[in-house]
Amino acid sequence: MPKNKTHSGAKKRFRTTGSGKLMREQANRRHLFEGKNSKRTRRLALDKAVSAADAPGIKKLLGK
Repeated sequence: MPKNKTHSGAKKRFRTTGSGKLMREQANRRHLFEGKNSKRTRRLALDKAVSAADAPGIKKLLGK
């Protein structure tokens, strides 16, 4: 049986931590920074954990 391929869109958007949690980047950090204060853009720079409901499907796309 052939190997499964990793979903190339998912591998660009999600990463796995050492403990196995899935992390994602937050939205609203690409452009239009003049209208957003510095505190907000710093907060958006941090990664967030993927919700528990979405995690199994994303793990499947990543081949984990």
